[in-house]
Amino acid sequence: MAGKYQRERSSSPFSSSSTIFISIISIVVIVSLFFFFSSSSSSQTSFNRNTLPVFENPKIKPELSFVTSLEKFLTSRSRTQNLHDDTAVANEESVKKLDELIWKNEMERVHEDQFDSASSISNVLKVYVYEMPAKFTYDLLWLFRNTYKDTSNLTSNGSPVHRLIEQHSIDYWLWADLIAPESERRLKSVVRVYRQEEADLFYIPFFTTISYFLLEKQECKALYRDALKWITDQPAWNRSEGRDHILPIHHPWSFKSVRKSVKKAIWILPDMDSTGNWYKPGQVWLEKDLILPYVPNVEVCDDKCMSETEKTRNTLLFFRGRLKRNAGGKIRAKLGPELSGVEGVVIEEGTAGDSGKKAAQEGMRRSIFCLSPAGDTPSSARLFDAIVSGCIPLVISDELELPFEGLLDYRKIALFVSSSDAIQPGWLITFLKSIKPSKIKEMRINIAKHMKHFLYSHPAQPLGPEDLTWRMLAGKVSNIKLHIRRSQRVVKESRRLCTCECRPAKNITTLF
Repeated sequence: MAGKYQRERSSSPFSSSSTIFISIISIVVIVSLFFFFSSSSSSQTSFNRNTLPVFENPKIKPELSFVTSLEKFLTSRSRTQNLHDDTAVANEESVKKLDELIWKNEMERVHEDQFDSASSISNVLKVYVYEMPAKFTYDLLWLFRNTYKDTSNLTSNGSPVHRLIEQHSIDYWLWADLIAPESERRLKSVVRVYRQEEADLFYIPFFTTISYFLLEKQECKALYRDALKWITDQPAWNRSEGRDHILPIHHPWSFKSVRKSVKKAIWILPDMDSTGNWYKPGQVWLEKDLILPYVPNVEVCDDKCMSETEKTRNTLLFFRGRLKRNAGGKIRAKLGPELSGVEGVVIEEGTAGDSGKKAAQEGMRRSIFCLSPAGDTPSSARLFDAIVSGCIPLVISDELELPFEGLLDYRKIALFVSSSDAIQPGWLITFLKSIKPSKIKEMRINIAKHMKHFLYSHPAQPLGPEDLTWRMLAGKVSNIKLHIRRSQRVVKESRRLCTCECRPAKNITTLF
């Protein structure tokens, strides 16, 4: 018995070792199979939750459609909701009182940060939203809503008026987020304050684009004059001469008749036209103003769409739009004959109506590259339509300035070529065909990751265009306060305030 017991005990270590050995072999095999199938599936471009737009709060689904969001917004609010407004008449005493309150509040924040270095309060942009009379805000939104289905008005170039307003509806998306209940808001980069002395910036919720397109010419000009008087009567405006006021004028024609009186404010723009056709010299520059993307005209190509179109993008280069444009857009007329009839290239004349929208969306989803030349201004909504369609933009606009370029690197998602190169016979197609498939794959993955930066929504989403707007503006606040304080203390013999404006002179850029 003793011997048997000894044999059983002596065999025990061997049995245990065998079990461990088999377990290790099993784990190795499972891991190997996992990596084998993972590597085989990754041979195709991967578009998943890490690449495509993710809306983090499933309980409140964001609305991407301007028309649908506006309908919900208006029907959930009473027309008489803002019976109280901020109408005021500034005088020296009111301006001085506000300035003193602002100074005291700033000092409190400085000392608060000194004793609480971990506090993030001072890092959040504080915005005061003016309560303007309804004729500048709600009445204009209702005008759009009530005429949207009943009109087919076209602009002089054939674009549907209401579609054009949608394209420039950034004023609605920013305002709707700022005044939403805190329980519904997702953004942490900005907070609305209700006391003017607490504000870093002031938001003016005047719908300049709707009024331009839907009011009669003289009625619009009268409303612009009324809005100008209302704004410039504010003590906060008089204190800073408008330097800390945000004015959304995203369409280049909007507020044009009175712009010279508000040129020190922060303008929210689609681009910075350098021809002088839209903005006069000295009115706009990057340090003062902010460029925002157009609202896309086409629906976003989601993860399913990106995967399904991966193997069906057989068109090398696609363009649909108007080939006859002014200013920098004259490049279109030169590119048309150069590219027409070339194998793998689709160049179509078209407008932004319902049928045009469908044709553009389908064309972009079938294409690898989408041509984005300058229009009447250096920018074009086509750039953002291409991005949300998963099509790599080919930008030909020598004077283009881009949204959020302090935060985004557009070289990762778009190609940029000069006009002089683009019109050389055969150059553009040779250039596109020289791009390696691996580079195309990398750029399309990057585009999928970047889509969320160009999708306006309500509620506004983290890293969406509204969020990036406030992050960019937060970076301007210190410089804005510097110029406000400097303007308050200089005497009449002081040298004039210096601004750096870059102007080309015989191929040399000078600063003065």
